[in-house]
Amino acid sequence: MENLVGLVGNLGFPIAISLYLLVRIEGKLESLTGSINNLSNVIKAMLKNN
Repeated sequence: MENLVGLVGNLGFPIAISLYLLVRIEGKLESLTGSINNLSNVIKAMLKNN
Protein backbone atom coordinates (compact mmCIF):
# COMPACT_ATOMS: atom_id res chain seq x y z
CA MET A 1 0.00 0.00 0.00
CA GLU A 2 2.87 2.35 0.80
CA ASN A 3 4.36 1.67 -2.61
CA LEU A 4 1.08 2.62 -4.28
CA VAL A 5 0.92 5.95 -2.43
CA GLY A 6 4.53 6.68 -3.37
CA LEU A 7 3.87 5.78 -6.99
CA VAL A 8 0.85 8.09 -7.21
CA GLY A 9 2.82 10.85 -5.48
CA ASN A 10 5.72 10.50 -7.89
CA LEU A 11 3.59 10.21 -11.03
CA GLY A 12 0.90 12.76 -10.16
CA PHE A 13 3.08 15.81 -10.80
CA PRO A 14 4.43 14.68 -14.21
CA ILE A 15 0.92 13.73 -15.32
CA ALA A 16 -0.44 17.13 -14.29
CA ILE A 17 2.36 18.95 -16.13
CA SER A 18 1.84 16.80 -19.22
CA LEU A 19 -1.88 17.57 -19.30
CA TYR A 20 -1.21 21.29 -18.85
CA LEU A 21 1.29 21.32 -21.72
CA LEU A 22 -1.04 19.34 -23.98
CA VAL A 23 -3.82 21.87 -23.41
CA ARG A 24 -1.48 24.77 -24.20
CA ILE A 25 -0.08 23.11 -27.32
CA GLU A 26 -3.57 22.28 -28.61
CA GLY A 27 -4.45 25.98 -28.85
CA LYS A 28 -1.22 26.75 -30.67
CA LEU A 29 -1.80 23.89 -33.10
CA GLU A 30 -5.26 25.20 -33.92
CA SER A 31 -3.80 28.63 -34.60
CA LEU A 32 -1.07 27.13 -36.78
CA THR A 33 -3.63 25.11 -38.73
CA GLY A 34 -5.64 28.26 -39.40
CA SER A 35 -2.56 30.10 -40.60
CA ILE A 36 -1.62 27.28 -42.96
CA ASN A 37 -5.15 27.23 -44.39
CA ASN A 38 -5.03 31.00 -44.94
CA LEU A 39 -1.65 30.72 -46.65
CA SER A 40 -2.98 27.96 -48.88
CA ASN A 41 -5.93 30.16 -49.90
CA VAL A 42 -3.63 33.09 -50.69
CA ILE A 43 -1.37 30.89 -52.82
CA LYS A 44 -4.39 29.52 -54.72
CA ALA A 45 -5.64 33.07 -55.36
CA MET A 46 -2.20 34.14 -56.61
CA LEU A 47 -2.00 31.18 -58.98
CA LYS A 48 -5.45 31.92 -60.41
CA ASN A 49 -4.40 35.49 -61.20
CA ASN A 50 -1.40 34.34 -63.25
